[in-house]
Amino acid sequence: MSEKNYDRKGRWRSKTVAFRMSPEENEELDVRVKLSGLSKQEYLINRALEKEIIVQGNPRVYIALKRQLVEVLQELKALQGETPSEELLDAICLINRTLYGMKGENKNDCP
Repeated sequence: MSEKNYDRKGRWRSKTVAFRMSPEENEELDVRVKLSGLSKQEYLINRALEKEIIVQGNPRVYIALKRQLVEVLQELKALQGETPSEELLDAICLINRTLYGMKGENKNDCP
């Protein structure tokens, strides 16, 4: 029998929780996980237990922010005067919260 794997706090996580998502929801979740700097498991546990997500700035988070900003810029350029979609506005708000959170500020100008 294989050895039990414990997490950093010495807990043995023996329960599996699974659920289905649409491809769009999965893409949004992946972006949020990347911007948090956490593993997907840690992110989902923290969100499910209503714990605060504290972003620790590191090279992975920086790269994820940079890529997300490039995507947002491309979408904004493609709008050509049209109203931005709700998904685009959500992405901008998430980037905003992430950047202010990394600075230690709780500023949130998003609706």
